[in-house]
Amino acid sequence: MQAAKLNRRALLKSGAGLAGLAAGSGAITGFPYIMAQEPKVLRYLGTAVNEGDDISKKCLADTGIKIEYITATTDDVTKRVVTQPNSFDVLDTEYFSLKKLVPSGNILPLNARKIKEFNNITPVFTKGELPNGKKIGNQGTAPWKVMYLEGEKSTKFATKPTDFVTLIPTVYNADTLGIRPDLIKRPITSWAELLNKEFKGKAAILNIPSIGIMDAAMVVEATGQHKYADKGNMTRAEIDLTMKIMTEAKKAGQFRAFWKDFNESVNLMASGETVIQSMWSPAVTKVRSMGVPCVFQPLKEGYRSWASGFCVSKAVNGKKLEWAYEFVNWFLSGWAGAYLNRQGYYSAVLSTAKANMAPYEWAYWMEGKPATQDIKGPDGGLLEKAGATRDGGSYDDRMGNVACWNAVMDENDYMVRKWNEFIAA
Repeated sequence: MQAAKLNRRALLKSGAGLAGLAAGSGAITGFPYIMAQEPKVLRYLGTAVNEGDDISKKCLADTGIKIEYITATTDDVTKRVVTQPNSFDVLDTEYFSLKKLVPSGNILPLNARKIKEFNNITPVFTKGELPNGKKIGNQGTAPWKVMYLEGEKSTKFATKPTDFVTLIPTVYNADTLGIRPDLIKRPITSWAELLNKEFKGKAAILNIPSIGIMDAAMVVEATGQHKYADKGNMTRAEIDLTMKIMTEAKKAGQFRAFWKDFNESVNLMASGETVIQSMWSPAVTKVRSMGVPCVFQPLKEGYRSWASGFCVSKAVNGKKLEWAYEFVNWFLSGWAGAYLNRQGYYSAVLSTAKANMAPYEWAYWMEGKPATQDIKGPDGGLLEKAGATRDGGSYDDRMGNVACWNAVMDENDYMVRKWNEFIAA
């Protein structure tokens, strides 16, 4: 037995020596794997507004965080949050969706104290005013109405600022109609033009009920057929009236299409199938980058606005929650904001975006000044030649002329039913 013990001890000792030798030579590959840092991965659910390979690659290079995009339509994002809260980590959604999402208890508010640039976020979100102090339109679900929650676990919106934020804002814009000036060949100044018989079969409106009905309301009000107390919170009678007017136009052949996504709107406009339609600023930019004339047309009645931001799933905790805060702080630090500004959006933190843009770029995109150099898109492609000015002018001109915000109405279920009847008519 003693001999056996000695032999085993000798064997273990010699084995340890051989193992050390092998490890030193690199022959054993398991050790580095065991000691390797856990990969930082975040599943990012959104509508593609803030998404892009360039953004994810830059984020990975700067933070080591790998972003896995989960892209869905606006309505499908909401459904996924309500029914599958464990299927994502970071949520990128619009403020108007919060009236559906917050009551579910499936999103975790973020602590404003952990957001480095929180105090530098534009007052458009926190106070409902421009940096110069000018108040802007508050019809609909304006961000400042749903910005804060009463507490960390609360599902109730707070009436005054707290440390717990529903969404950390990222981007926003003032939306209007896109037009093909080369095919229309006359000035367009009103939302009412969407129903002008001159454009029969050449008009389009977006088919996202809670956004499309806001565009419809802008049109109805512009034609003088009704004045809404709040376009973002219609009565049933107002919903009926709005849909009746739009349905009559549809049956008369006014609309060529009802688009649901960015690319569809681009293709309709670039092909000339439509000459006037609901449109998003980056979609207009995309059409122009294809060499096709397209204008994001300022209108006398003002803009319909929207805003997006980040929160996380209620299932996120521990290290993953730390990574989420790191990602949000990176997103607001300037590179991403400048990237999105070059697409025609606006960054939530203007100061950091400005620091990541050339002075001539900032002057063009934000100050409404003529470009002193050619304007390039995020991909480096030519968007505008030197001398051009941005549609709608400066940040103050555009955001200062917001008439309403995307919204979820008290009568949302009724509105969606009526909207679907309109689409099916």
